[in-house]
Amino acid sequence: MGSSIFLQSNSLLESLIHLSNEVSSIEKLPSIQVRNVSTMLRRIKVLTSLFEEIQESNNPMLPPSSVLCLSELFSVIRRVKSTMEGCKNGSSLWGLIQTERLSNQFHVFVKEIARALDILPLSLLTVTVDIKEQIELLHRQAKRVELYVDPQEIQTRDVLLTLMASEKTMFDVETVKHVFNSVGLKTVLDYEEEMSKLEDEVHKQAESEENDVRQVSGSVSKNTSVSFNVPDEFRCPISLDLMKDPVIVASGHTYDRSSIAQWINTGHYTCPKSGQRLIHMALIPNYALKSLLHQWCQENNIPLTECSSNAESEKKMCEKVVDHISATKVAIDSVKRTAEFVVGKLAMGSVDIQRQAAYELRLLAKTGMDNRRIIAEAGAIPFLVTLLSSNDPRTQENAVTALLNLSIFDNNKVLIMAAGAIKNIVDVLESGKTMEARENAAAAIFSLSMIDDFKVAIGAHSQAIPALVGLLREGTTTGKRDAAMALCNLALYNANKPKTVAAGAVPLLIELLMDDKAGITDDALGVLALLLSCPQGLEAIKKSRPLVPLLIDLLRFGSAKGKENSIMLLLGLCKDGGEEVARRLLINPRSIPSLQSLATDGQVKLMFNRSELKWLKLSVSEP
Repeated sequence: MGSSIFLQSNSLLESLIHLSNEVSSIEKLPSIQVRNVSTMLRRIKVLTSLFEEIQESNNPMLPPSSVLCLSELFSVIRRVKSTMEGCKNGSSLWGLIQTERLSNQFHVFVKEIARALDILPLSLLTVTVDIKEQIELLHRQAKRVELYVDPQEIQTRDVLLTLMASEKTMFDVETVKHVFNSVGLKTVLDYEEEMSKLEDEVHKQAESEENDVRQVSGSVSKNTSVSFNVPDEFRCPISLDLMKDPVIVASGHTYDRSSIAQWINTGHYTCPKSGQRLIHMALIPNYALKSLLHQWCQENNIPLTECSSNAESEKKMCEKVVDHISATKVAIDSVKRTAEFVVGKLAMGSVDIQRQAAYELRLLAKTGMDNRRIIAEAGAIPFLVTLLSSNDPRTQENAVTALLNLSIFDNNKVLIMAAGAIKNIVDVLESGKTMEARENAAAAIFSLSMIDDFKVAIGAHSQAIPALVGLLREGTTTGKRDAAMALCNLALYNANKPKTVAAGAVPLLIELLMDDKAGITDDALGVLALLLSCPQGLEAIKKSRPLVPLLIDLLRFGSAKGKENSIMLLLGLCKDGGEEVARRLLINPRSIPSLQSLATDGQVKLMFNRSELKWLKLSVSEP
């Protein structure tokens, strides 16, 4: 499968190094797009160092995602070379007129480099720290680079267009000379060469238009000739055309991807065939039907690229329809191929291959909503859920972290819950083979519980809340924070509050308030403030004698959020705790000044009714 999609890694690296060196050694750089060309050359030189180090490592088996990344980079650099040579060898004046288009082209190249580097597993490659840091810096810069159009070229282009539009037969010589000099035309020989290049450009543009017309008419003719005798099962129920990319929706019916994407993007959330409401919007590739479809096309001598009965309507659709898994087509296609390839390994590979595949999906799902959507559509989630029960610590850790990353996309939350993941995630949270796996399981529960219905489902699992409280006790600072945030989310559903109290959360949370090293003061206060509203929580909180002095200190030194929750806790305790709590407040010499300062704090007054603060002061002053 790998050899059918990619070049052999050794020959690919050799080709990349050769191509990159060719681009870097281009002599006499073009006089237009100077900044875009020079910055692109610097990027390619950095990438060349990466290619050379990978080649020197003599690794015979590169990860598939890295091979795909290198293949995409080869494609981008080849097009960069073509564009740069076009700028150098083509008409300079024509290039000046096309300056915005060329600038946009270079911008697209940089974005494609960034998207290719998204799927590069640097940690799996044998490269030096320096090269790794350079590539990471290049990746970050490429992701946030903005389109650059040289304002000087725009100004000169406008002058040239004004001259061309003028009806005068005589022009200001200095103006013309300035325009020509700006694009490197300085001698009579330069002028003659430019005239010849302009004539070539005119012929090229005319031929291009003729070819476009020929291709469209020829394609329509061919497709019309094969539009009959197509088996019904190969036709899309929406367009009735031969399917090119069959996908399965949540109802179980199959459609062509472009047709069902158009249906969904126009606001329809039901299956066109059955009328059933789609519980998620994922489009799962129908590999079995696609295989039969390709076989039928080959038997009937129909090119696979022309499996549509109307090329013209397809062209219009491609222009107007935004597929719900598409952004930049080339980059998205590369992610799609990677995801499908890696999910195949996840499904049928050995333990070692599954571990590596789960890691690659973990990396791929780390950045970008498109990536997360595409991985789910490739069918990864059920396999990752199964791997949560793996006896291999790294496989389990990679699987739960991949699911955490995927859950950031809301539609994937539904798919993860529908796959029955919560039991396995709770098992990892409770007794995962590494602390990182347990902590990422807590983070996954926090992410999933963002949806109200899932707060109920997660809380209904008998071990979910106790396992979170266990991590609150045993985890690292990050793990404790993840556990506290997950508990805070779950406690928004009233039925989960008594369960949290019963699991022993209250004394543990108060203990964490006293631990400066824990670093989760605000999160712990947030959970306590929520538990205060249930009788069991109030009773458990009232039993803590150190809590009131702690809250008084937090009124003075805590964050805005910490002060808000501290006041909320004090109000609740005073209203329901009566004289005992008021007495504890009165004993503390810092309580009255703290409350008086808060009563005049504008930010606090936005959070609470002034009468509530006054009531709290009265509670303290009248024991």
